[in-house]
Amino acid sequence: MNNYIQVIITYSLEENKDGEYSLPKPGECGMITMFKRAQQGVIKMNYDVIIIGAGPSGIFCAYELIRSNPEMKILMIEKGRAIENRNCPKRTTKKCVGCKPCSITTGFAGAGAFSDGKLSLSPDVGGNLPEILGYDRTIELLNEADKIYLEFGADERVYGLEDYEAIERIRTKAIRANLKLIECPIRHLGTEEGYKIYTRLQNHLIASGVEIQFMTMVQDIIIEDCRAKGVVTDKGETYYAEEIVAGVGREGSEWFAHLCQSHGVDTKVGTVDVGVRVEVRDEIMKELNEKLYEAKLVYYTPTFDDKVRVFCTNPSGEVATEYYDEGLAVVNGHAYKSQDLKTKNTNFAILVSKNFTSPFKSPIEYGKYIARLGNMLCDGKILVQRYGDFKRGRRTTDERMIRNNITATLKDAVPGDLSLVFPHRIMVDIAEMIEALDKVTPGIASDETLLYGVEVKFYSNKVLVNDDFETNIHGLRAMGDGASVTRGLQQASANGLAVAKSILKKNHE
Repeated sequence: MNNYIQVIITYSLEENKDGEYSLPKPGECGMITMFKRAQQGVIKMNYDVIIIGAGPSGIFCAYELIRSNPEMKILMIEKGRAIENRNCPKRTTKKCVGCKPCSITTGFAGAGAFSDGKLSLSPDVGGNLPEILGYDRTIELLNEADKIYLEFGADERVYGLEDYEAIERIRTKAIRANLKLIECPIRHLGTEEGYKIYTRLQNHLIASGVEIQFMTMVQDIIIEDCRAKGVVTDKGETYYAEEIVAGVGREGSEWFAHLCQSHGVDTKVGTVDVGVRVEVRDEIMKELNEKLYEAKLVYYTPTFDDKVRVFCTNPSGEVATEYYDEGLAVVNGHAYKSQDLKTKNTNFAILVSKNFTSPFKSPIEYGKYIARLGNMLCDGKILVQRYGDFKRGRRTTDERMIRNNITATLKDAVPGDLSLVFPHRIMVDIAEMIEALDKVTPGIASDETLLYGVEVKFYSNKVLVNDDFETNIHGLRAMGDGASVTRGLQQASANGLAVAKSILKKNHE
């Protein structure tokens, strides 16, 4: 381990003929020779591990490192704010004021802090860990991460295990509709309870000695002779470590993609997930909500044979807006544990997965381009359309929205026409998925069902890693959603544990 004292030179120093700098003793003009010239007069001594990003993967990586070795010097660098300072004005004023950076998508716990906090406890859901680590090892890590969440206050109830006969009935209806039901136990944190759990985790890490730099952007990774040596921040500071771990989430995926390209980090084009968020009355989803909480259903469309899936169901929840760089607005959804915060509607995403071939290399930009079209039509807001209008190729109007049985929970959504946003193929995929879902839970294909666009998941920069999550650049590891290793809270958390264990094992060899 390289455990050094961190020293910052803030004096105006004079350089002698040997290239050395001198610091004055307090209260006198005498000088003490200390260091060789450092970059721009700032010296930052070594850490053992630098973690870029304080999302779930970064949190659980730091947790395991400091738990196993309390003497380890760990630095987390986070673009956003500490969790107690993540206040979104839109939650009270219903208007986005363009905070920089956005408190919904950045800050301690990442976008997970304000998600509805569903922990998928099956290796079949939420990422690629089974492909990298194997199925059994992934189960072990998911269970270990789950125990940590429980220690910090997660609800002990698990959905999807209680009523086997009801789940069997749902599965039978899904099979008849050519849908595949992926059975996955779910532990639901709830948006407001998840925030509290991550607050406890943040306080625990800081109390344990993990240093966290908030409101700090990593501008570059220092790489020499195909080895990562440190990072440079937007504050002009340089930090060094034996291990650099990139744990950025979806919000940071584009930044990481550009960094990988500039430094020759091996990647391949990932999947583009783009679609809509569907909102219906709770009554329509009653059986699925009660028995599964989140019904994970996959469909291969008859026209184009495209993979479409149901993602992120929020019973009695609300549709919300997320903002990314340059004010890009995309749709998401939340659900709360408190009865006082529940609505009468259920929302979920329908996402079309597209895999492109050469020469296409810009899946993240493609998703953002579609989202920008929606923003353009709605003056930077989210577009909403009734399914009946969607089918008939006509624009939804305020008048039709008013006479709906379903009242939109995203109050500033703008009625419009999704056909002006999505390519024809994606429109067909969405319509065919809704008609298939209607056979499992009748009423989904009602004319009054609301479709919000655009929902897009930015984890398309797939970084190539080994089973220790090492890239082809020595000393640089990649994990989490931003590296397209995971696609959800629980696998991201388990991924952080796996990376920490690999680092600890290496240091003991």
